[in-house]
Order: sequence, then structure tokens, then C-alpha cells
Amino acid sequence: MDLDGKVAIVTGASRGVGAATAVALATAGARVACAARATDATPLPTPGTLDATVRRIHEAGGDAIAVPTNLAKEEEVAAMVATTTEHFGRVDILVNNAAITFVGDLDLPMKRYDLIFDVNLRAPLVACQHVVPGMIERGEGAILNVSSMAALNYFPGLMAYGMSKIALEHMTVSLATQLAQFGIAVNTFRIDIAVASEGFVANMPDADHSRWEPSEVAAEGILWMLRQPASYTGHNEAMSILRETEGIMQSRIAHPTAPSPGTNRVNPMPFLPDSAQAPVTGVDVP
Repeated sequence: MDLDGKVAIVTGASRGVGAATAVALATAGARVACAARATDATPLPTPGTLDATVRRIHEAGGDAIAVPTNLAKEEEVAAMVATTTEHFGRVDILVNNAAITFVGDLDLPMKRYDLIFDVNLRAPLVACQHVVPGMIERGEGAILNVSSMAALNYFPGLMAYGMSKIALEHMTVSLATQLAQFGIAVNTFRIDIAVASEGFVANMPDADHSRWEPSEVAAEGILWMLRQPASYTGHNEAMSILRETEGIMQSRIAHPTAPSPGTNRVNPMPFLPDSAQAPVTGVDVP
């Protein structure tokens, strides 16, 4: 897909990978609706706001709007799409990046379990339901879901988060099959290399961050997937594999960690969402 002139929604765009993706899309010529909860007027403890992301885009000559959205509320997800359509006229690209987590496994209270699934899985599905009709009408579109290595591996305290992400990947392949006939590509970008987003750093403050990639590296891979033709669909692709096979997302750290052997090629630290709701410092990671 040629990104120039396209309209994109990016969730979780107040910081980290979401903000970097919004800026990268705008730099490529797309008009971007930045969605998240944190604004200048209502900031969250983790650094970053929608307004700051929009300012970065405007200062670089791009076109973007802030769409404050609580993704745990279905009506606000619908309003996010409606606001974007009203302002820009359509939605060509949907990047489902936002996610939350709480520490806990079998002992996790169901209220928190439900909230994880509301934001990480239900919100992307609702957003798809609202953007797809317009995409079908125009005969093209791209949906990109951001996942984690926690989808394929168990990390203590992240069971529900991993469950939500593997379900998101199943949604990718299911929607890809349904929507291919309409020229709509649906793919997953699975982050399996440690990325120094604000949320990840805040949740693991005592870790060595020197070997973590900046968020812009992940954004480069997301844009690469969005630029592929509509026939490139149904892929749950790992960041490390794309780096190896496509020669993209070259490391921006001084001494990058080589990917582990095997099909997953995971970095030995889990990727946590920028909007994580609880600290996970001290998680025992294999």
C-alpha cells in the first residue's frame, strides 16, 4: 500500500511504539488519528500524551489529530472511528497497538482479567467492525495488530496478557481469510525484541536498558508490513524474523543482542505494553 494520502488510526499513540508509528506514518504522508487515554489535560503516570505526539507530527509538517479514547469502553472505540471518519473522510489503515496488563496468573481477579481482554482483544475487534465496511466499499485497506512474544511463551505473572495476545493473533488469520477478497490485508507484528518504550522502561526500571532498541525500530517494521500489497495477509510475523529475512529494522544500539536460535528467535526479555497498569519488576524471565 502506498501510504501517502492514506488515513490511519493508531491506538496507544501517546507513547512508545504507538507514538513512533504515528510519527512514521505521518512522515510517509499519511494523515493520522492518534488514539489513547493520556492527554496534556489528563496525563497518566507513564510519560507521554496524545497532544505531544500530535505536536511532533505537526512540527514535522504532517497532519494528525488527537482522539482521546478509553479502549475499555466499546462506545468510545466506535466514537474513535466515527471521529476519524468525520475529520478525514475515511479510514484506510488501522493499527491496533494499545494494550494493558496486570501482574497475576490464576490468582488474577476476574475484574482485571476482563479489563485486559477488553482493551487487548475486544477493542481491536470492535475497531475492525467499524472500519471494515468503509474499506470494503473502497476495495482496499490494511489492519495491523501488534502482538508480543508473550503470545507464544509463558512468563510468570503475564498469563492473561499472553492469552489476549495469542487470541489477537488468531483474530488476524481469521480476518485475513474473510477479508482477502475485498483487498484488505490483516497482519500481526509480534514484538519479540526488547524495545525501550516508556512503558517497558517504567515497568522494568532496574533492568539494563542499554541493549533495548528504540521504539522507532519497531515502527519501521510496522510500516514495512503496511506497505506490502494486499496479497501479503494473514501473517503473524515476529520482529526478529523480519529483521533477519527482510534486512529491515537494523539495530540502533551499540552491541545488539543476537536472536536466540529456533523458530521464535526471541529476546530473553518479554515485551510489555506501553500502557501496562501495574509494575512487573522482578518477573522471573527464562
